[in-house]
Amino acid sequence: MNDRERLLGGLYGLLVGDAVGVPYEFHTPATLPPWEAIELPPPPGFRRAHTRAPAGAWSDDGAQALCLLASLVERGALDLDDLGRRFVAWRDTGYLAVDGVVFDVGVQTSTALAALRLGVPALRAGPSGERQNGNGSLMRVLPLALWHQGDDRELVHDAAMQSRVTHGHARSQVCCALYCLWARATLRGSSDAWATATDSLRRLCRDEPEWSRELEEQIRPEEEAQGAGSGYVVDCLHSARLALLEPTYERVVKYAISLGNDTDTTAAVAGGIAGLRHGLDGIPPRWLTSLNGRGLVDPLVDRWQADQHPSR
Repeated sequence: MNDRERLLGGLYGLLVGDAVGVPYEFHTPATLPPWEAIELPPPPGFRRAHTRAPAGAWSDDGAQALCLLASLVERGALDLDDLGRRFVAWRDTGYLAVDGVVFDVGVQTSTALAALRLGVPALRAGPSGERQNGNGSLMRVLPLALWHQGDDRELVHDAAMQSRVTHGHARSQVCCALYCLWARATLRGSSDAWATATDSLRRLCRDEPEWSRELEEQIRPEEEAQGAGSGYVVDCLHSARLALLEPTYERVVKYAISLGNDTDTTAAVAGGIAGLRHGLDGIPPRWLTSLNGRGLVDPLVDRWQADQHPSR
């Protein structure tokens, strides 16, 4: 499997995981269908969430991830103010949302977008209280790791900066940094990508006491993987890690959804890493075929890949 297949697997793995998870959001594990019945679309008679959502559509997770990728490709760098404008355009006009329909917006993201509309610089727009650590910046950050050509320190810095547009607390920043390193280690074929990412981040945190405290006292990366599929950024990260104990992309996404609650985001975060691990061909063709909005993604992917490989 070559790098291009892994990179595309990561991006489409996020989008497909998100789309498969959308109808099941807000359900408890006990009210979800059995594993074998979790599909896109959901089984007949299931009380799906987001009835306004187009069939097979990604949610705010996928739309914001595409906003990030589009900004990186078009600007050639992480430009926070450009990224913030794209987020506002997504919310206000349906930019990079399937059929232009916006149907899921987090509370913290809404607060940040309101600040951006008032002219607050993107670097300071995200709420930064300790109780404002939802998973809204984690859910979208994977394209940064896929696009980035810098070293681990530069990747970690940019992962944290993109978080601050909507989620300013150090905990959210560190979770995004760890996830990007996890994705990078997976792309490079590490036999234990989580441990590789943890070791790298720990080294980079030596001169950042606040980040070290968040990593060791709140994220606690050495603890056994467990999670409840909630919207809390640390639980979301560990829920994805738990789902990724499964051996195939399909089983990873179904396990993530089976945790209930924030099913689309858990499946997007886990699905992105699973897509990197198994490649584009590892995603079930029936899910790729059912993914709505490919007309928004494919031209962006073509430009991204052309910029990365200009001689091809």
